[in-house]
Amino acid sequence: MKVTEHIKQAKGTVVSFEVLPPLKGKGIQALYDHLDPLMEFKPPFINVTYHRSESMFKKKPDGTFEQVEIRKRPGTVGICAAIMNRYKVDAVAHLICGGFSRQETEDALIDLNFLGVDNVLVLRGDAPKNISYFEPDPHGHKYAIDLLRQVMNMNKGLYLEEDLKSAVFTKFCPGVAGYPEKHFESPNLDADLRFLKAKVDAGAEYIVTQMFFDNKKYFDFVDRCRAAGIDVPIIPGLKAITSKKHLTILPKTFHVDIPDDLSNAVADCKKDEDVSRVGVEWLIKQSRELMQYGVPVLHYYTLGKSQVIVDVVKGVL
Repeated sequence: MKVTEHIKQAKGTVVSFEVLPPLKGKGIQALYDHLDPLMEFKPPFINVTYHRSESMFKKKPDGTFEQVEIRKRPGTVGICAAIMNRYKVDAVAHLICGGFSRQETEDALIDLNFLGVDNVLVLRGDAPKNISYFEPDPHGHKYAIDLLRQVMNMNKGLYLEEDLKSAVFTKFCPGVAGYPEKHFESPNLDADLRFLKAKVDAGAEYIVTQMFFDNKKYFDFVDRCRAAGIDVPIIPGLKAITSKKHLTILPKTFHVDIPDDLSNAVADCKKDEDVSRVGVEWLIKQSRELMQYGVPVLHYYTLGKSQVIVDVVKGVL
């Protein structure tokens, strides 16, 4: 079932979760152990992230080094199928531009279609580590909207091989990312909103936001979207602060602000256990306010912290 259909059928706000594929060489049981405690909340869908390869230098027998490409967290397509098989819930596969050719993307979409995974979240993706700018694959997409158009073309039976006869029409429900505090590469909020509107006009059926810690920024973002004619569901993405390091890591990595009350409370903590308690309490308060506002879904970025999210959701529902 499509994400949008789940939203239409829901009686009130539902919860969903986002998980990372295991590191290469690890089994899927660790992911099941992570998800099992969360399934009591009956999420209608679970997102699985996609990760680009990273350039690394590997030492050769002669003592010199060669640059190699390594994908540390492969398996998104297979994990989606495994989640749907084990838990009988829908999976949302992330698709990214970085590190993938158009042909590789098409092959992944064909596999997803074969497996009955109808939901995708279309993203540009980040630049490789230690590189300050995004560089697309030479045969890939530079922008998320171009990747989105490839998905929509396949929904129309249009593949890269234009002479295919009677090609299957896929039925993907594509979502895209939204940024309540502006994408860091956009010149301003208005420009960022125009880019988002273009993706919705190109076929995006829902929006999932970047994490935020001040609900007012989400409310303002929704108001701006509606005023711009964006009428698709806007799902808030949420994360709990669990470490003092998050005060510097999250703003730097995700370009988000942390409110004074929250940052001061975290700074006053002596142990990360205390930080987790503060983070859980803050996210419970955030989630309750968002539910009162009438959001369709509370989407939690779990990032390996399932017990933290269990504590949050139990405090909300």
